Amino acid sequence: MTKRYFGTDGIRGRANRFPMTAEVAMKVGMAAGLTFQNGNHRHRVVLGKDTRLSGYMIENALVSGFCAAGMDVFLLGPIPTPAVAMLVRSLRADIGVMISASHNPFEDNGIKLFGPDGYKLSDKIEGHIEAMLDKDIELALADAEMLGRAKRVDGVHDRYIEFAKRTLPRAMSLSGLRIVVDCANGAAYKVAPAALWELGAEVVSIHVDPDGLNINRDCGSTSPLSLAKKVHEVRADIGIALDGDADRVVIVDENGTVVDGDQIMALIAQSWHESERLAGGGIAATVMSNLGLERFLKGRGLDLHRTKVGDRYVVEHMRANGLNVGGEQSGHVILSDFATSGDGLVTALQVLACIKRENRPASEVCRKFEPVPQVLKNVRISGGKPLERAPVKAVIAEAQSRLGESGRLVIRPSGTEPLIRVMAEGDDPDLVHAVVDDIIDAIGDARTAA
Repeated sequence: MTKRYFGTDGIRGRANRFPMTAEVAMKVGMAAGLTFQNGNHRHRVVLGKDTRLSGYMIENALVSGFCAAGMDVFLLGPIPTPAVAMLVRSLRADIGVMISASHNPFEDNGIKLFGPDGYKLSDKIEGHIEAMLDKDIELALADAEMLGRAKRVDGVHDRYIEFAKRTLPRAMSLSGLRIVVDCANGAAYKVAPAALWELGAEVVSIHVDPDGLNINRDCGSTSPLSLAKKVHEVRADIGIALDGDADRVVIVDENGTVVDGDQIMALIAQSWHESERLAGGGIAATVMSNLGLERFLKGRGLDLHRTKVGDRYVVEHMRANGLNVGGEQSGHVILSDFATSGDGLVTALQVLACIKRENRPASEVCRKFEPVPQVLKNVRISGGKPLERAPVKAVIAEAQSRLGESGRLVIRPSGTEPLIRVMAEGDDPDLVHAVVDDIIDAIGDARTAA
């Protein structure tokens, strides 16, 4: 079934335009509220958001929908996505909701849904909710005396901070480390600096002044240049860049070099393997992860399980195959010993633990392999299916042949934006650039012809 509302990570789009309208959000609250009612107890939903201006609109619309379905709503305010996944279990809620478009600019927003187990919803459940959105479900809504109530919940930041701190060994302190943390003017602007400081680090915080419009703007995990400059300026030992909802992280070492999710996964996998903590004999990552990661793991007798793009698919594969480390090159890392979703702060703490144990600079600890040359470019589309056109197919087939067995080619439509992503990697950087440019040109020609 082709989905009209849901993409690879919930529902996402430009705020106040379909599907991210108040009307759709209210219907999502109704449909999800009815879907997750089981038993005669008072049903509850935990509802968090990031710092986007449109969060106010979407939040109130969702509250209306959930209350109409007879669910009590616990309003968490601005808080990281992984905190919502944790609190849905901690507060014994029936469903968790995060209002966020993650790393997208402020103009966008999204709705992420979590089941009572803290995991993102399956395609089947999303399909069930989607089918309800265009139906008249008024007769299924709560009677007047059974309408839900909404209230703000205090102390949720403290709960999450304590949860994150407990993922480190009890005796471990971050004393002696000077850390710059970039919170992307997003959901972690309070909790991340506080957690690092309470663990003993000297903390320099940047991009912690959200105004509703500046989330992810020239900052955070998708734009770590300002973090690298600040690390150099204050002579920090390491920099941590989160994204707008803090489910992603990238690291900047003391030299200002960016460490992406592939390197982070390699570091944690090796550390956990050596301590006999790594489960399943490998890790899960998407088709976009670098070939160098796969070679690094293979050299240590570990497997790289590749999945479709999207942390939900990584988590599903991890659960099905008994893995406890997985993630994406973008820095979306899932450590299932601790969390049911990507958690940028918890992942960063695991990196810091490795640095403390090895007592070496981040530049030495965090770079585990030499990445294979990789090129990723995006083509914006306005509709149609250019990848199905014969000239484009022919160029793609030729590109794959030129790369041979020593390279990889991944071409896919974005699940969150009107883009086609073209990625190639191989040992010959000139060849990699050439095949990507050829495919980009072919898609552009097909788009123009259409």
